[in-house]
Amino acid sequence: MPAGNRPAAEDDDGESAMASTVRMADSSDMYMIHRLIRREFAAIPGLVRAVPPGDRRRTAELAGHVTMMTTLLHHHHTGEDELVWPKLLERGPQEIAPLVATMERQHHVVDRALTEVAERLAAWQRTAAVAEAGALAAAFDALLPPLLEHLDTEETHLLALIDKYLTEKEWAQVAQAASARTPKSQAPVGFGMALYEASPEHLRVIKDALPGPLWFVMSRIGPRAYAKYATRIHGTPTPARSTV
Repeated sequence: MPAGNRPAAEDDDGESAMASTVRMADSSDMYMIHRLIRREFAAIPGLVRAVPPGDRRRTAELAGHVTMMTTLLHHHHTGEDELVWPKLLERGPQEIAPLVATMERQHHVVDRALTEVAERLAAWQRTAAVAEAGALAAAFDALLPPLLEHLDTEETHLLALIDKYLTEKEWAQVAQAASARTPKSQAPVGFGMALYEASPEHLRVIKDALPGPLWFVMSRIGPRAYAKYATRIHGTPTPARSTV
């Protein structure tokens, strides 16, 4: 839903709660992040199972990738829990509450699955053995269905509400909070990873949201950084794209 100038939320008397208009959120960039998550998480079980037993270099390499991806997902969900759901509950109609409750429940389910992944990852890092690799891959296999269900539900029901009830500035704060938690050394790869399946519309939203000089630099070094990283992790600079 394109952002635009819309009246602020109305009070019970139907009068504008604020005299000025505000620019509302455009959450279409969420599709770009979700494609990143679908693509990278779906590939991990196969990558882990393909590691030769005892190959500690490759085990450490993939363990770093798994840690980066699960941390990214955790930060993404933390931003929603802290900066999105409370605003929707405060500003939206009463009918929104069950939907937000569903989002929170799905986050808890995913968090429990991520805890299992972390435990299996630690065991694999200690041994680099085939049994522990299989257990980690199985933990990801178990994570994927609830994670994908959550992404689908969010896209189907939540994004329109975000565009309606959050301002552009408030939506930008969600991305800023996630960026602040991300190590600067990972920023170019993460940016390129996000742009890899971005549509022209998604690129426009990101470009408009960033300072011009930052976009100029990151839109150039990000894709190159991800191509190099993907070659190391996936064996190709152009890994298989998400199916949705």
